[in-house]
Amino acid sequence: MILFFKTPQTSVIATQADHQLSENEVKELCWLYGNAELLSDQTLTGYYVGPRREMVTPWSTNAVEITQNMGLSGILRIEEYFPVAGEDAEHDPMLQRMYHGLDQDIFTVNIQPEPIKYVDNLEEYNEQEGLALSPEEIEYLHKIEKENGRPLTDSEIFGFAQINSEHCRHKIFGGTFIIDGKEMESSLFAMIKKTTQENPNKILSAYKDNVAFAQGPVVEQFAPADQSTSDYFQVKDIESVISLKAETHNFPTTVEPFNGAATGTGGEIRDRMGGGVGSWPIAGTAVYMTAYPRIEGEGRDWETLMPVRKWLYQTPEQILIKASNGASDFGNKFGQPLITGSVLTFEHQEGQEKYAYDKVIMLAGGVGYGTKRDCLKKEPQPGNKVVVVGGDNYRIGLGGGSVSSVDTGRYSNGIELNAIQRANPEMQKRAYNLVRALCEEETNPVVSIHDHGSAGHLNCLSELVEECGGEIDMAKLPIGDKTLSSKEIIANESQERMGLLIDEKHIDHVQKIAERERAPMYVVGETTGDAHFSFKQADGVKPFDLDVAQMFGHSPKTIMRDNTVERKYENVTYTQDKIDEYLQRVLQLEAVACKDWLTNKVDRSVTGKIARQQCQGEIQLPLSDCGVVALDYRGRKGIATAIGHAPQAGLASPEAGSVLSVAEALTNIVWAPLADGMDSLSLSANWMWPCRSQEGEDARLYSAVKALSDFCCDLHINVPTGKDSLSLTQQYPNGEKIISPGTVIVSAGGEVSDIRKVVSPVLVNDKNASLYHIDFSFDKQHLGGSAFAQSLGKVGSDVPTVKNAEYFADAFMAVQGLIEKGWVMAGHDISAGGLITTLLEMCFANQKGGLHINLHDLCADGDVVKALFAENPGVVVEISDAHKQEFIDYMEEQGVAFAKIGYAVPESRTIVVKAGDSEHTFDIDTLRDTWYKTSYLLDRQQSHNGKAAERYENYKKQPLEMKFNDSFTGTLAQYGLSADRRTPSGIKAAIIREKGTNGDREMAYSLYLAGFDVKDVTMTDLVSGRETLEDINMIVFCGGFSNSDVLGSAKGWAGAFLFNAKAKEALDKFYARKDTLSLGICNGCQLMVELGLTGAKGAKMLHNDSHKFESEFISLAIPENNSVMFGSLSGNKLGLWVAHGEGKFALTEPESAYNVIAKYNYHGYPANPNGSAFDIAGICSEDGRHLCMMPHLERAIFPWQCAWYPEARRMDEVTPWIEAFVNARKWIEKQ
Repeated sequence: MILFFKTPQTSVIATQADHQLSENEVKELCWLYGNAELLSDQTLTGYYVGPRREMVTPWSTNAVEITQNMGLSGILRIEEYFPVAGEDAEHDPMLQRMYHGLDQDIFTVNIQPEPIKYVDNLEEYNEQEGLALSPEEIEYLHKIEKENGRPLTDSEIFGFAQINSEHCRHKIFGGTFIIDGKEMESSLFAMIKKTTQENPNKILSAYKDNVAFAQGPVVEQFAPADQSTSDYFQVKDIESVISLKAETHNFPTTVEPFNGAATGTGGEIRDRMGGGVGSWPIAGTAVYMTAYPRIEGEGRDWETLMPVRKWLYQTPEQILIKASNGASDFGNKFGQPLITGSVLTFEHQEGQEKYAYDKVIMLAGGVGYGTKRDCLKKEPQPGNKVVVVGGDNYRIGLGGGSVSSVDTGRYSNGIELNAIQRANPEMQKRAYNLVRALCEEETNPVVSIHDHGSAGHLNCLSELVEECGGEIDMAKLPIGDKTLSSKEIIANESQERMGLLIDEKHIDHVQKIAERERAPMYVVGETTGDAHFSFKQADGVKPFDLDVAQMFGHSPKTIMRDNTVERKYENVTYTQDKIDEYLQRVLQLEAVACKDWLTNKVDRSVTGKIARQQCQGEIQLPLSDCGVVALDYRGRKGIATAIGHAPQAGLASPEAGSVLSVAEALTNIVWAPLADGMDSLSLSANWMWPCRSQEGEDARLYSAVKALSDFCCDLHINVPTGKDSLSLTQQYPNGEKIISPGTVIVSAGGEVSDIRKVVSPVLVNDKNASLYHIDFSFDKQHLGGSAFAQSLGKVGSDVPTVKNAEYFADAFMAVQGLIEKGWVMAGHDISAGGLITTLLEMCFANQKGGLHINLHDLCADGDVVKALFAENPGVVVEISDAHKQEFIDYMEEQGVAFAKIGYAVPESRTIVVKAGDSEHTFDIDTLRDTWYKTSYLLDRQQSHNGKAAERYENYKKQPLEMKFNDSFTGTLAQYGLSADRRTPSGIKAAIIREKGTNGDREMAYSLYLAGFDVKDVTMTDLVSGRETLEDINMIVFCGGFSNSDVLGSAKGWAGAFLFNAKAKEALDKFYARKDTLSLGICNGCQLMVELGLTGAKGAKMLHNDSHKFESEFISLAIPENNSVMFGSLSGNKLGLWVAHGEGKFALTEPESAYNVIAKYNYHGYPANPNGSAFDIAGICSEDGRHLCMMPHLERAIFPWQCAWYPEARRMDEVTPWIEAFVNARKWIEKQ
């Protein structure tokens, strides 16, 4: 039966149960639903918007699990419906539907599982199901039919199509190219592999696994000793490996952007989990490329070159907002920070050819690490157990692999909508916690591991068992949708699942850890040793039953025939008197403009290992060239990553497009001191191309790949990983075909020697310092393919390139040398927007200071426009005049040319540019507002209650401020601490985490560094009674998204305490003691407020006023207070991170009624990120022992974790936040 509960917000929560609920059960549900009222009606009238009935939402999955964790049984499905005025109300038809009334059938899907089909007509079935099988592949399947003496089943054909799709098998990259009638000597893949064959450098694993691994440094592992129960953290040394990966999820993101981008992010994270026999993802990257969003209607004339299309699924603006929301949401909830990325919008028509990203590009990438011990997969042995960890099977992404391999719009909507994804990051976090634990243990029991992606169980489990073969018992697979046929069970692409091969003797131990982490784990089969692979139903019938060799059967090699077509693009024309107008245009292009609309909603601090994210300076603007993470909390060794692309230049010259993409990634990453210079670096190349879309396109791809391979070989850099997506064409019902420009996105990654020495692009206002331009291109300046040309509606054929790879490498290493010597005060690359954008961006994040620039050496011909807007690869560095002669001598010694172009003018707020007789003045603050405007226009679509306008008004008025105690020295010794401690102190604290908690490790380390022995405690430890907290003096409820914030942040977590006797008893006894302290941060703060643990009268935590996740580095003022932890910090102003969606303190009493321990430093948004009453960030119990606050002090205990820190103190060992933890320890010692 279905019960309807009406919430105070007037939504209706429909709850399906398998029995008549008791009065007590109803009461618990009313509490859970936020004091909802049970309606007596079995049917409701009116119009409602709710989820599609056939799609059990992740929200429902989490809500049902919350009821189970509260001890309620028999709840089957919970969904929320919102009343609307009529059937014309706005809703997202991809995910929602309109209901005229709600009744007992809203969850009924009238589909019976289809029986196994034996297919007689392969050709007909191929087209009918949209499988994209080629005639050669169909011929191959006929051969298998003959070998097996029977028709193939629907599962076998469907599965074969998925695992042999272009998406999965990269047939074009492995194929033969015949161009202009001549067979090319290498395949595309062979050219990419050549880079690693010639320059293996530090590579340990390439091309054959989910990720590439390179040798890393020895670092500290900080993890609990035994992860099958609550136990103490310990430190040990491990030899690390570094992983680099990037994936695209273009088609699903085009169809349904939020879940498409979310599952793209999730899939790429799983790739880094699935390297070797398990590894750890640490930070992500993202790139979005769409058609023009037209955010100002007709206001931007470069957007009017092509008429607006009747978009197939979503508008470009919707895709930009929803896709970035999806990718951000997944990372936020999983606990992976997103630390660098890019945006490009583009459309161009010249003649009959129409280019635009109507089929969008969504790239999710990232870096990770693992142990060298675990970096290679082991050989499967007969009798190994096949294990699936993660979520249930749903009708998701069926055909995603093969549909991704063809032009969007080719198939019926039904087939394409089947590729809509379903993201549940919290489920993936649980699966990851299991993998993390196995990799951290003394013995890793995993033989092999793979993620579930395209083609679901079939692809994952067959790759797991390899040639050994195996049998899967379908009765053991978890089914979330009872209407699935065998074919759909075998091949659906439900996300958040990993397949593991585990030696049987370890299964019980692995199961214990899985249960503790609430990671659903199923032993579904075993390896057989007969090179045969089958799925067997409970009745013994096998819907899939093939030899492994037949499954991966080598259908004939793909042959690509094409002719070279020379395409010329009109060069841009301009005059020298319109520089101001040109700059206004360029600064508003999405690729050049401020990306605050992206960075303000994505977690950039979780893990506590982030040394460089997007935002810079005292007013925190997204200006960074690269992202950097620490490999441990010692804060020295790390990984840098950066991105490059140049598709506009690539249109004019595919060779230049490839070279410039590599060059941009390298001029972005050059600011991190690399352990072994360029030898530290590896690249991922992701190819998005409209193959077979028009004559010459395949030849262009071949030229582009060859140019990238040659350039990387010349630079001695390898490309050990990548991906291709070669159907970048969108077809419209009217027959119109829009081609996305052939694009390669290059991601660079490598080991950093000292994360504290990464150079910032923010200008130091020192009149005794000079700016130097260092060219990397060895080419004349060109405007083709530039943002400048694009803003005037042109592409241009006069594109720059890198003329001499050896010189480029010398220039790169010269800058690395300057960083190593400590001479670079600030530095920024020259890319989108040219030199003038570089100079402006170096000034934007400061409140004061300008530049005096003389282009004498760069502009001999008097063409100031070209000098300012050309995008030839290069950099600008700021060097103190104290090192002037040393700098000149060093650069000459390196054989690298440079030009002094200017100096800082601390008292000015303009950039004055001289060239010959001309002089031009640019107003920095006015142009900063122009640059920020595009971000504001996009932010309006995601921030509610006028917050986008408030942010636009205030962003420059709320600079970060810090004020420390005079006695603070910044040393560990001041507090008697040592980071080398590896022995117990006897002072015991525990972190408490629920499923979805993701801020646990940085909190545990903060306590550990302050001198505590730290115990890892999960809710399952407390619920089971394994852990009682009796020997613990301090508990910390950590940040994250317990239960994905479903039904309100921390509501489900609170329910697990309130409605489980043993957990409640442990908590009650802990708080009854007088020798205890507690701290709740972020989600933990929400929990403490929900449970009333601080005694704050009438306090509630509500959604941020913006109704979105807020992520920023802010200042807190610590008022005079008596709290144990913060009392000694009274009067300080300290910087730290916020990362939350429901952080607003709603209070019923005047401010004086609360023990306030922290306030946001400014009253207005975004410095007060959530609208909290009285700007309160944290409160404390009356006796000062139990404290909760939303911002994350545990992510700011080291200067390198801080997005801004006083320059003179950047090399301090610790920030004043460590004092709060030390105060807690000392208080306990005195009890």
